Amino acid sequence: MRIDLSRGLIGAAAVFIVACTPTQDEIHKFVSGHTVVHEVFWGIDHKTPYPFTTSGEILCVYYPDFGIEVYFEPAGYSKDSSIGTPLNKAAADALKRDGMEPNVPYSIKEGADLSEAVEVGLRLCDELMT
Repeated sequence: MRIDLSRGLIGAAAVFIVACTPTQDEIHKFVSGHTVVHEVFWGIDHKTPYPFTTSGEILCVYYPDFGIEVYFEPAGYSKDSSIGTPLNKAAADALKRDGMEPNVPYSIKEGADLSEAVEVGLRLCDELMT
């Protein structure tokens, strides 16, 4: 009886582990990450001027169906309920599609070149997917 029970538990555990282990495709369904940015340090790695009015985080979110979305959130606003400022078309389209609007203080400098900030977010998600 004891042996049969042990075999049954081991068998059930093995089935549970195999059934709940994500496949390689499932792992890449959703990726998100963030990196802290600050005006003082921006010039070390970037050629364009710091594009934001405050320090904060560049966030990336990747969904296979929609691409990589890149956002900026000012320091102190990185919470589950905050919606960052979209930095690329995929992010702007996602917010529009979902009927959402950024709810953090607008913090992009007027006329700022966002190309390197977007590149930071894209690179971040690319690194997380590999």
